[in-house]
Amino acid sequence: MAFTTVLIANRGEIAVRIIRTVQQLGFDAVAIYSDSDRHSPMVTLADSAVYLGADDLSQSYLNIDAIIDAAKRSGADAIHPGYGFLSENADFARRCQEQGITFIGPNPETIALMASKRLAKIAMEQAGVPCIPGYQGINQTDDALINKAQAIGFPVMIKASAGGGGRGMRLVETPEDLVAALTSARAEAKSGFGDDELILEKALTRSRHIEVQIFGDGHGNVVHLGERDCSIQRRHQKVIEEAPSPAVNAALREQLGAAAVLAGQSCQYLGAGTVEFLLDDNNQFYFLEMNTRLQVEHPVTELITGQDLVAWQLKLAAGEPIPLSQSQIPLSGHAIEVRLYAEAPSQGFCPQTGSVLHWAPYSADGIRVDHGLVQNQPIGSQFDPMLAKVIAYGDDREQARCRLIRALKNTSLLGVHTNAAMLINLLNHEVFRQGEATTGFIETEFGSDPSLSQAVIPSWLWALAACVMAQQPNTGGSALNLANPSRLRLKAQEDVAELQMSFDSSGWRVTADGQQHQINLSRDGAAVHASIDGLHQKFTAVNHGQQLWLGYQGQTFQFEEFGYSQSPKNVHDGDGVIRSAMDGVMQRIEVDVNDRVSKGQTLGFMEAMKMEMPLIADGDGIIRQILAQPGQQVKRQQPLIEITHQENDHDHA
Repeated sequence: MAFTTVLIANRGEIAVRIIRTVQQLGFDAVAIYSDSDRHSPMVTLADSAVYLGADDLSQSYLNIDAIIDAAKRSGADAIHPGYGFLSENADFARRCQEQGITFIGPNPETIALMASKRLAKIAMEQAGVPCIPGYQGINQTDDALINKAQAIGFPVMIKASAGGGGRGMRLVETPEDLVAALTSARAEAKSGFGDDELILEKALTRSRHIEVQIFGDGHGNVVHLGERDCSIQRRHQKVIEEAPSPAVNAALREQLGAAAVLAGQSCQYLGAGTVEFLLDDNNQFYFLEMNTRLQVEHPVTELITGQDLVAWQLKLAAGEPIPLSQSQIPLSGHAIEVRLYAEAPSQGFCPQTGSVLHWAPYSADGIRVDHGLVQNQPIGSQFDPMLAKVIAYGDDREQARCRLIRALKNTSLLGVHTNAAMLINLLNHEVFRQGEATTGFIETEFGSDPSLSQAVIPSWLWALAACVMAQQPNTGGSALNLANPSRLRLKAQEDVAELQMSFDSSGWRVTADGQQHQINLSRDGAAVHASIDGLHQKFTAVNHGQQLWLGYQGQTFQFEEFGYSQSPKNVHDGDGVIRSAMDGVMQRIEVDVNDRVSKGQTLGFMEAMKMEMPLIADGDGIIRQILAQPGQQVKRQQPLIEITHQENDHDHA
């Protein structure tokens, strides 16, 4: 082999996954880490680890100089970039090359070509790969883009040329919305990628997102390993991926594979790549983009082919030929992957922060969980909100689907809210069951699902929470010795419940919301076994100060105890103070002091966990103060803008 020690220039679950294959092949693995990752599994698993600095990405995982220096200090002669961060950064690949370090990926020229959606599309058109009608010219003025959009026809898709992950992307339905969308897309592209160049494409509103995994050995030899269906997306970011696609038959698979191989051959591709297509309802497919790296969803391809794609990357980077010919690559069974995010679907998918108080991934035949989590690990706003990937394999699609639902219901993560309940409902939805979901599925057919609104907590769950809070782990009775009826007041979300409860030899009797419940429970650590009105069920629970985190069937609830002198705080109660929903960066302000605003008006935007979040006026009034400026780091609940509401605004009457 051409190298002996591999530094993984990444973090979290992908770093853990790469380390394992690196070590299985007999190489040494080096991890890099920032402050919040100091005790993460990747540091523990690696043969050595190098501290980069603070969590600020410019000082850690995006710091090319520090990473190159870490490779030299640790004796690493190869670098695997994982995905995200610097994985598609041509300058990083070039620096590795200049320092005599093997970059496990394509050459810098290929990365640079495919990093530009504009240049990539031009190259694919020249190679004969089918492309979506659109505009990828150098004239970037508003007038030019408006004229081209009108020629293409609405709806039209705006995309950041240097973008990815849905950032800098806007769907425009009517000409009236175009200028505002161009301004917003440019700003997000500039902030996220340092490049505000845009392209336009005809929007295929009822399309599927199909991608083909390819590998090249740098000598013109390219093969594909089948397709993945990534149509289930929210805000243009993938949520569920599966292989093979339920929409692709053998003949279409051959056509897709041939087009993807042609794309790879056109640029002498080396290593792992993914050619992404949109498939319309007439089974016509069009080139979307090419990712010059390993994909988040690569496990589904590994499961249906039986191949370790990271091992293929390492071998090809060392100069070996492609391990199998096209005819030798098996495609068997079905695999589905879901991305477990730290986000609240009921709050517009707002990213969530916190600390991992309990983590217990489900383990069973046909289940794979890729993660980089550890107890007490902080979940901050500086990184992508994806926490783990849960993948199921089955002999057929239905078996994989059922296994995955069970895995999600029995995976427990407490301390931060996740999208697990939404994932379960997605997998159970009839449109998904029938394999008919398109890229607009979540916004259209799934838009009224209960997981997208605040959960209604039933009386029995309030009662159970009160009992769990009162009864400590590993005790069979009441820690509070409540022989006589007692009253307890709990809050969850923005709801409040007053409960009357008592305990005797027969267990707990609790009245919640006018309903009486009989509860018996036992606790063993985080495991809770409870009989509620005669029905035995399993839960997970962690006490954290005055709070209780309770997990049940993929749902997570956070309860808080407070006395009668207290009242629940509602940061959205119309007090005129617009606060940050979480830690992040102020992006832009769209109002000035003394401006008159209306309830629901967008006042500005902040960014956290790669997501742009609007700041919305909570009532009619006048801007009194602007307390944060663009580029400023802000903390959760930090006041950003103050409004004097009209009913209290005597000075401006």
